[in-house]
Amino acid sequence: MTLGSIVVWIIVGLIAGFLASKVLSGHGMGLIWDIVVGILGAFVGGWLAGLVGIAVTNILVQIIVAFVGAVILLVIFRAVTGRGKLRS
Repeated sequence: MTLGSIVVWIIVGLIAGFLASKVLSGHGMGLIWDIVVGILGAFVGGWLAGLVGIAVTNILVQIIVAFVGAVILLVIFRAVTGRGKLRS
């Protein structure tokens, strides 16, 4: 893995994590957490894409796959921690 590919994954992770946190909560979780969730989501999404036979061939597909994985991770995180519940 080259420095250039690491930078690309960080950028993809930032975009995917930010979009996922905006979709689920209406605001980002902060730069570092958005990147972490996005990168981990990219791994989860890439694994799931491989299971169903989707080829991750370009940057747009990478962002979509990372976004889906990040959303899945955020839903699991909120279910486990109870942060997704409405307070009354």
